[in-house]
Amino acid sequence: MQVIRCNGIDEQNFFAALRNRSTAPDPAIVQTVTDILEDVRQHGDKAVRMYTERFDGRCPETFEVDCDTISDALEQADPAFVEALLSAIEQISDFHNRQKEQGFVNTREDGVILGQRLRGLARVGLYVPGGTAAYPSSVLMNAIPAKIAGVGELIMVTPPGKDGKPNLDILVAAALCGVDRVFLMGGAQAVAALAYGTDSIPRVDKIVGPGNIFVATAKRLLYGVVDIDMVAGPSEILVMADDSANPKYIAADLMSQAEHDVLASSILVTTSERIANETLAEIERQLPTLSRQDIIRQSLERFGAILVCDGSAAAVAIANEIAPEHLEVLMENPLEYIGKLDNAGSVFLGAYASEPLGDYYAGPNHVLPTSGTARFFSPLSVYSFVKRSSYIYYTEQALRDAKDKILCIAEKEGLTAHANAIAVRFDSV
Repeated sequence: MQVIRCNGIDEQNFFAALRNRSTAPDPAIVQTVTDILEDVRQHGDKAVRMYTERFDGRCPETFEVDCDTISDALEQADPAFVEALLSAIEQISDFHNRQKEQGFVNTREDGVILGQRLRGLARVGLYVPGGTAAYPSSVLMNAIPAKIAGVGELIMVTPPGKDGKPNLDILVAAALCGVDRVFLMGGAQAVAALAYGTDSIPRVDKIVGPGNIFVATAKRLLYGVVDIDMVAGPSEILVMADDSANPKYIAADLMSQAEHDVLASSILVTTSERIANETLAEIERQLPTLSRQDIIRQSLERFGAILVCDGSAAAVAIANEIAPEHLEVLMENPLEYIGKLDNAGSVFLGAYASEPLGDYYAGPNHVLPTSGTARFFSPLSVYSFVKRSSYIYYTEQALRDAKDKILCIAEKEGLTAHANAIAVRFDSV
């Protein structure tokens, strides 16, 4: 990892390089995905089957996984794995249940009634990667808030293995979370099937869940046809540390994100030269023991950095500028920073709130904004699966009282039909 001593120039050059790693996808990828989307829109299941065979090697006889297969996966699962998932589900559910909102109604003395109605989306599609990148935790983090929000039907798609069969761990998580239907398909073709609907796959209102660049590009292109959670970029972590931190923990936490992808970014911002040097030594000591060490090393070399700055205020300013997906605070008094860190997907406070705790178990969602979008985006939540409608009731007298002001605004905008729609109600003829 490169070590940068903050001087107002060198760190800004690094930030620019960091932003460039998340630029728009290759035009060739966009064109490939566009062609797939249009093919699925026109030819439905036939196109999905063709692309599944091309990209996944084998297409199952029927896309939908039957209930018996899902039940068998749950019955035959490792009991310790099931127990761990159930415990995580309890934690995640407890946190997200606190996000539930209620509508409101405001009844005024003049007879006007104003209000807001909330309800869950009718149908949501959940994309879950398969194969070597099969993450049951993604099922939990997407399905649980959707169910709490009152989503009518939750449809999961996941790629088949080379044998044409589903990943059993994914099925176990789906069963425990109450996913309604599971379909074996992946890639941009699965996203298109969810967005447009086919003879076999129902059309959804929103698509959530992680995927590769083709899945992310498909979601980006289909936004507006359906809603999406977010366009996720490479994983990232920023660790703020002062002289009280343990370099062993810092190194381990930085590498926990670097193992995701060679484009992942792991950054240490520290006020201590000693911590910077000892963290580098710890990385070299721990790295050979890790199974994905080649990916970790590439990630750290390309997009990792240790920034040495003067004081905690400078560290906070850097964190807010980068707006990382995950932000760990390994400072002497971590809780005092809660109100200062405005731009982060999720904040982990103290030596024992390691980032994987949030990935799997603590409760807050692990679907987080990346690539600096934590400046304006929020984590996936119950709010993500709810739609709101307002309603208005006016009496004749209440509208009469407001009439002249409405006409004034409408006429200023040159919208005479708007003005007429109000005025006509009070014409004497």
